Amino acid sequence: MVNVASQCGNTPQYEGLEALYRRYKDRGFAILGFPANNFGEQEPGSDAEIKQFCSSKYDVTFDMFSKISVKGEDQHALYRFLTSKETDPHFAGDITWNFQKFLVNKEGKIVARFDPKTQPLSDQVVQAVEKALNEK
Repeated sequence: MVNVASQCGNTPQYEGLEALYRRYKDRGFAILGFPANNFGEQEPGSDAEIKQFCSSKYDVTFDMFSKISVKGEDQHALYRFLTSKETDPHFAGDITWNFQKFLVNKEGKIVARFDPKTQPLSDQVVQAVEKALNEK
């Protein structure tokens, strides 16, 4: 799961996310993109505009959801779950910027969290994905 934005310095990560998705999708790997406008108003578009941008500029084929809030008073329940110490004691903490990444295993347990600057095809991410996919 990753919170995304179209007008961010990290936006080119869409390319790496799509490559990661294509590499592992046949093994059951999915990427869930959640556009959010919480940081510097870097995702001002409508859902339709975001989808058009992602598909035309980065050929994104992984799942993109409607824009949500990932922090603050109006934080979506999914991101409350991902960031709460009660539900995620190992990887809890506020979302710090666009392109914060969470890796969730087949049982729904959060097994890794990656900083917004961590590239999707970094060794750190690839190794964590491989490990999660190889779990029985």
